Amino acid sequence: MKIAIVTLEGFNELDSFVALAILNRAKADGVHAEIVGTGDTVTSMNGVSVSVQRPLSFAQEADAVLLGSGIHSRDHINDPDIMKQLSLDPSRQLIGAQCSGILFLYRMGLLPATVTTDNKTRPLIARTKAVIEDRPLVAQGNIVTSGGCLSSSYLAGWFLAKAVGLDKAMAVLETVAPVGQRSQFAKQAREIIGKQLDIPAKRPLYC
Repeated sequence: MKIAIVTLEGFNELDSFVALAILNRAKADGVHAEIVGTGDTVTSMNGVSVSVQRPLSFAQEADAVLLGSGIHSRDHINDPDIMKQLSLDPSRQLIGAQCSGILFLYRMGLLPATVTTDNKTRPLIARTKAVIEDRPLVAQGNIVTSGGCLSSSYLAGWFLAKAVGLDKAMAVLETVAPVGQRSQFAKQAREIIGKQLDIPAKRPLYC
């Protein structure tokens, strides 16, 4: 599974880096995640600059796409060049959006009827017809949304479970669990992720 982690100017480090580190722990099973964006480098909301591994257009050919959040999400969704390169297809791709990354789904016309997001983005999504749930992870078909920065581990786990199965995904997540909380963390992650793996796309599909 080739995974594109969309990382644009002003990105949230927790969204991109946590997912990148977790997903690539399954390289032996054919999972490979990369940072994609515009230009050669991208700078985070806290001034951390990193190299872009693939152009943003790679998102169109990836098997899965993770849309992270950031302080400029509302600007990015109004950039026609960026949105042109983010022409995604949930019929053949897994698509995940974290916090304000959900705004990209809205702009693409792919906002699921049931979602979750962070408290700051919630008022914006509340203007749509989407039902917003107070859960860290909410899936509908091949699209999953997550809310809260630390939900990035659950989002990465969802992608892994889709790629290599829930048991292997949990084994990977256990390697990043806090010392002394491994079983507790794994149990909670399994419950949250497992319930969102086979959720059918509900009607209406998108808002």
